[in-house]
Amino acid sequence: MIKRCNDFGAGGVSVAIGELAEGLEVDLNAVPRKYEGLDGTELAISESQERMAVVLAPEDVPAFLAMAAEENLRAVPVAKVQEEKRLRLFWNGKAIVDVSRAFLDSNGAEKHIYIETEAPKPFAKEIKGGFAEEYRALAASLNCCSRRGLAERFDSTIGAGTVLMPFGGKHQQTPIQAMVHKVSVEGKDTDTCSFMSWGYDPYISEKSPYHGAYLAVVESVCKLIASGAAFEEVYLTFQEYFGKPGTDPKRWGKPLSALLGAFKAQTELGVGAIGGKDSMSGSFEQLDVPPTLVSFAVTTDPADAVVSPEFKEAGHLLVRLAPERSADGLPLAESLKDCFAKLTALMRAGKVFACYTPGMGGAAEAVLKMAIGNGLGFRFSDALSVERIFGYDHGAFLLEVAEQPAGTELVGEILAAPQICFGADCLPLAALQQSYEEKLEPVYHCNIAQDAGPMKKPVFRAESRPAPALRSAKPKVLIPVFPGTNCEYDSAKAMLDAGADPQIMVLRNLTAEGVAESVEAFAKALKDAQMIFIPGGFSGGDEPDGSGKFITAFFRNAAIKEEVAALLERRDGLICGICNGFQALIKLGLVPFGRIVDTEADFPTLTFNRIARHQSRIVRTRVASNKSPWLALTEPGEIYSVPISHGEGRLIATPEMLAQMEANGQIATQYVDLDGEPSGDVRFNPNGSVWAIEGITSPDGRVFGKMGHAERKGAGLYKNVPGNYDIRMFEAAVRYFR
Repeated sequence: MIKRCNDFGAGGVSVAIGELAEGLEVDLNAVPRKYEGLDGTELAISESQERMAVVLAPEDVPAFLAMAAEENLRAVPVAKVQEEKRLRLFWNGKAIVDVSRAFLDSNGAEKHIYIETEAPKPFAKEIKGGFAEEYRALAASLNCCSRRGLAERFDSTIGAGTVLMPFGGKHQQTPIQAMVHKVSVEGKDTDTCSFMSWGYDPYISEKSPYHGAYLAVVESVCKLIASGAAFEEVYLTFQEYFGKPGTDPKRWGKPLSALLGAFKAQTELGVGAIGGKDSMSGSFEQLDVPPTLVSFAVTTDPADAVVSPEFKEAGHLLVRLAPERSADGLPLAESLKDCFAKLTALMRAGKVFACYTPGMGGAAEAVLKMAIGNGLGFRFSDALSVERIFGYDHGAFLLEVAEQPAGTELVGEILAAPQICFGADCLPLAALQQSYEEKLEPVYHCNIAQDAGPMKKPVFRAESRPAPALRSAKPKVLIPVFPGTNCEYDSAKAMLDAGADPQIMVLRNLTAEGVAESVEAFAKALKDAQMIFIPGGFSGGDEPDGSGKFITAFFRNAAIKEEVAALLERRDGLICGICNGFQALIKLGLVPFGRIVDTEADFPTLTFNRIARHQSRIVRTRVASNKSPWLALTEPGEIYSVPISHGEGRLIATPEMLAQMEANGQIATQYVDLDGEPSGDVRFNPNGSVWAIEGITSPDGRVFGKMGHAERKGAGLYKNVPGNYDIRMFEAAVRYFR
C-alpha cells in the first residue's frame, strides 16, 4: 500500500514531502499543527520528529485512514503527486513556494572555492607522569569517565532483543563497545543480530583531520570485530561537523582532509559509507568545534558469536593482537584485515573470553573498564612501558584467553584481588572506580545514598491455590494498548510462547466516539477472556498521576468495571500489570485489595524513584511468596534477574499495610543484592521501594503487579549480565487454566 515513506526531519514539510515525488502540490493548511499560530513558512520548514509522510495510490487512501484510526493514529491527506515536475506549497489558497524540480536537483547555483590543506601535526600522545599518576588522571578524565548516570536514563531493553546490556559484569559496570540487538520479528524468534559501533578521537583530529578520520573508520570497525562480528558486509555512515569555513581556503582544508582520510580508509579496507550527515556551522565568535568526522559501523551476525568485554576469570591472560603500521602510524590495511580474520577464528573456536579494542585511553583505559564489571584485578607485564600502557594503539585488540595464542603479545594477567598493578605500583580498583564514577556524578547521578528504611525478608510458601471456574487449553489474554504503551508486542510474544492466545487491543482516545467504541469493544472481548495483561510503557508521561489517571479512568468505566469483577469473582481469571500496568493496578486497588475500589490517602502507591530520574538496568529479584498462580512454578528464596525501565517505581505503604501483606503472602518479589539479601542500596533497589518490594499481589494472588519487565526474555539476551531471566510466570498462568 505504501509506495514511499519519509520522516519529518530538520527540513520539515519541504524536505519530508518534497523528496517523495518529482511533482507535488502541498496544502499547508491541511498539515496538523503541534502548536497554534504557525504560519505557512513556519509549517514548511518546521521539524517534527514524531511524524511520517507516506505516498499512497488515491484508491488506497480511505483504507489507510481507517487502519491509522484503528491504531489511534491521526492521518491526514496533505498533498497530491502531480505530473508537472514542480514543488508547490499552498497557504490560504496562495502558492508561497513554486520551484522546478530541475532547479532543486541542481542544489542551486554552482560555487567554487580554492582549498589549501595543512600538513598533519604530530598526534602521538605525550605521557608525562608515572603509572599511578597517569592512571588516576585517566580514570577521572572526561573522555574516560563513567557515563552510566546518563545511559541509564534511556530504555535499553525495549523490544526484548538486547544481547549486550550497555554495562556488563555482575556489577554492571563494564561499558560495551558496540550495540548488539536482535533483529525485530513479530511473534517469532531469531538469532540474527544487528551490531553498531562508532569511532572518533578529537585530539587526533585537531592535529590532523586526515589521520583522525582514517582512524575513526578503523576504530568503528574494530569495535564490531572486538564484539564478535566477522569482517563481512560491514557498512559505514559518517557524521561530520566543522567550523564555518567562509571563504578561507585553509578552513576548507579541514573537511577536505577528513574526507580524504575517510575515503582512503574505505578504499583500503573495502568498506563503504552508505549515508551520513554534515554540518559546517560549528563556530561561535572565535570558537570552533574540533574537526569532526565520526564513523559509525554496522553489520549483522548470530547472537552466539557475540563476545562481551568484561574480564571473566582470575588467572586468565590478556594478550595483544595488533597490525603492522606505516611510517605515519596508521595500521596497514592488509595486516589489519589479517588481524580481523585471526581474531574471529579464535572467537568462533571459543578461545576468547573477553575482548576490547583500545581507544583514546589506550590499554590502561581498556583494562580499567574490563576489570570493574566483575571486580577483578590485573597486573601488567613488566615487559611493557608506561608509554605503551597509556599510549594510542588503534587497530589493536586485547584478548582475554586461557592460553596465549601464537602471534600475540602478553599484556598481563587477570587477578582475583581487585587492584591494578605494574611493577611496584598497585592501585586499588575501588579507588580508581570512585574517581571514574564521581567525575560526572554531580551532573548525572547514579550513586546516591538511598535509605529505603529497615528491611524484612518475608517467606510465604503456598500450600494451596485457587482454581479457575472454567478450564482452557489455550486461555485468551486481553492486552490493552493505551497512548504511550510500548511493550504490547513483547508481552504478546511472551504469552504466545507460553501457549496462550494473546489479543492486542488498541484503545482509541482521539475522539469521544473512539473512546466509546473502545470501551464497548473491550468490555465485549473481556466476556470471553481468561486474563488481562496491562503492559508497560510511558502512558501519560509515565507519571503515576498521569499514566494511572488515564488507564484507571478507562477501567473505572461502569461496563469495564463490571466485566473485570466478573472475570475475577465469577470466572476466577487472572490479571497482571507490569511497570505502567503495575501503576494502573495499584491506582485501581486491584493490588493489594483484589477489586476496583476508590483509593484513599493511606493506600499503597507507586511514586518517583528516589534518584529522581529514569532507571534502566538489570536487577535481581527474590521470590518472597509463591501464593500467586503467576508464581506457581517458583519457590520462595529463588532469585531471578529482570530488566527494569521506569522513573516512578518506588512502592510506599503504611507499616500496618506492609504487615498485613506480609502475613497474607502478598509480598511477591523483592530487590536483592549479590548475596540475595533485600537491599535499599540504589545499585540493587533502583527506586528505593520500602522493604525493597518489587511486586505485590491481591489477597488470593490472582492479580499480580510488578515493576520488572519479565516479558523481555528470550534465548541469547543479556549475555554480559549473568542471571536466570525466566521466572516462568507466563507458563504458570497458562497452566493455571489447563
